[in-house]
This record gives sequence, structure tokens and C-alpha cells, in this order.
Amino acid sequence: MTPGQLALELKEKSRQLGFILAGITSPEPPSHFDVYQRWLLADRHAGMAYLADQRAIERRADPRVILPECRSILVLGIPYQKPSGLNPGDSSGTCRVAAYASGADYHLVLPERLKALVVFLEEQSGHSIPNRWYTDTGPVLERDLAMRAGLGWIGKNTCLINPGKGSYFLLAEILLGIELPFDESFVTDQCGSCTRCMDACPTGCILPDRTLDARRCISYLTIENKAEIPFDLRHQTGNWVFGCDICQMVCPWNIRFAQMEGDPAFMPRPGVWDHGIRHLSSSQKSWGDESLFAELSLSAAEFNRKYKDSPIKRAKRRGYLRNVAIAIGNSARSELLPALEVVQNDDEPLVREHVQWAIEKIKKIRGIVSEKPHG
Repeated sequence: MTPGQLALELKEKSRQLGFILAGITSPEPPSHFDVYQRWLLADRHAGMAYLADQRAIERRADPRVILPECRSILVLGIPYQKPSGLNPGDSSGTCRVAAYASGADYHLVLPERLKALVVFLEEQSGHSIPNRWYTDTGPVLERDLAMRAGLGWIGKNTCLINPGKGSYFLLAEILLGIELPFDESFVTDQCGSCTRCMDACPTGCILPDRTLDARRCISYLTIENKAEIPFDLRHQTGNWVFGCDICQMVCPWNIRFAQMEGDPAFMPRPGVWDHGIRHLSSSQKSWGDESLFAELSLSAAEFNRKYKDSPIKRAKRRGYLRNVAIAIGNSARSELLPALEVVQNDDEPLVREHVQWAIEKIKKIRGIVSEKPHG
């Protein structure tokens, strides 16, 4: 089998495994590495110190540092559920998680498929092949590689956008110690003069150089950030309790071309999240089928059990309840005060502080005077 035939077979196998995008590029140093360096020097990586680790920087500068035998890189994209059509800025009666987090954790799902592709390639070629694979876990500039592999362009919102499928997909890559023909790089910027993502971002974290300031990004603040959410940003996080989709929801390429359903593994999990949304009902005090009181009363063990194999588990209970408290506070609904009071004396200082903030905000907006103690 020629390298060209092998590449075609590999891409077809990738599609059979659910990857709607597949391209091959070289292991040459990424063209946007200087942008990445400037981003680090400006401290826009926030608390993600691992991104500035010297060993990680060296690997991002040249994929062959990771795998010296690397001669080609397979870059893949797999779709997840498109968010609902609700106004992305509406925080009046819902709590939301990023669409990719409604189903199973892709960190757990994709590795098996990547391994299957390596096995397939070795079977077809008739020999073992040095390899390394990643899915948002390794020291590679994967959007740069994806653009070079022809999968799309890096949009103003920093997401990789495919002109026929939008940006609701997850990336993965396999470094391969075998030479395969490279696909043509995607060189056209199709964002044009559009600035909808930048205009819609509540915290203004999207920067003109197609990077973002993680210190102000709702996704960072509600997931990777393990400390308090800054006071000046709490109002702006709205109803997002894990991640954020706003900059993708307003993108014309997603509005026109993104498919509604993603890979079955990432479909909403029954009893957890309904298409990334939970309605805060004043009459039933519930989110879907689960009691709001029960949700906020989850112990660490109960939280881990409920969100097993879910991306939401990454926030840990304290981070999740921190985010939920802020979302309820931003809803300004006085009927939800009893739910907050359930965790007002929580063992976690992080939870207590944000719950108190939410209680005070609701009372201030609704003009509720706190009862003074007797005596």
C-alpha cells in the first residue's frame, strides 16, 4: 500500500470512529508559536502555570521534541451537541454548562478511539509505528496543527472554525513515526470584518490578536480556576456554571452550518443536564428532574458519584457549588434564597463566601431586609 493509499484508509477509519474532520500535516514547528510566547509573557494564561513550564514550551515549539521519530501528524475533529437556541445572555431562569460538558468526558472517550487508529495503521502498514496521541492534554498547539492540516482557520474567538461545520467539535492529534502525504493548509481567514464574538463576550476577554485573556474568560473562571471568582467578574459570568458557549453561539458560521447533534458519547446525560440547561423553577424549586436543594446539598462523595465520567467533575464540588451560587445570585430570584441557605455554613470556605455573596446580592436587588437577632 502506498503512503497515499494508507492516508486515505486512515482518514476513512477516522470517519468510521466518529471523527468528522481528519487531516495530515508535517511535524514542523508551529507558525503561531511566537503568538503563544507573547501570550505567556503577558500573563494571560492566568493560573495555568503548566503552560509556561519550560519543558512544555520546548515541546510546543517543535512536536519532534515529543516524538523524535515523528514524520507526520494526524489531526482530528469530533462533533458535540450544538447548544440550544436560547439567548446566550439570558440568565433569568436557567443555569447552563458548556455544550460539550452535557455528556461524557472526552478525555475518557477519545483515547480508546485514538488507540484504535494507531492499531489500524499498524495493521495496514504491517509494522509497529512510533506514536503519541493527545486530546487537549499534551504540549502541542493543536489549533495551529489543525489549521495546517486543512481542518479550518483560527477564528477571532480563538476557536478553530470549519467553513462547512462551524466550531462545535473537539480536537485530537496523533504524532506518527511514518511519512504520510500532507494535506493543504487552510490559509483563508473567513471571519472578515465580523466581531460578533468579541462584542458578545460579557467579560471582554477576547483580544484583537486572536488570543484571549484567561484571567477574564468565563470558561477559565468556572473550570480551571480553583480560587475565588473576582468580584468585578461575578456579575458578568451570568448563568454559566461550567464553561461558556457565548462566543460560539453568536458566530455566523455556527448559526448557519453547525450540525445539531454531535457524537452519541457527548449527548446529554439523563438526569444530569438537558442540552446544557437547567431551568430554575420558582414553583418546584427544581432543575429538571433533580431537586435544587439536593443539588446544593451534595456531599463530595455524592458529587463525585453523580458526575462520574462527566467533565463537570473537573471543577470539583467546591468549584461547582461556587459557580452555581453565583448563577443563582445573578438570577436575582428571592424564591431561591432557601436553596442557598442550605449551604450557607458549608465546610468549604470557597462555597460559603460565594453563597453569601449571592444571598446579599438577591436581598439587595429585591429590597429584602435581613432579620436582626433578638436581644
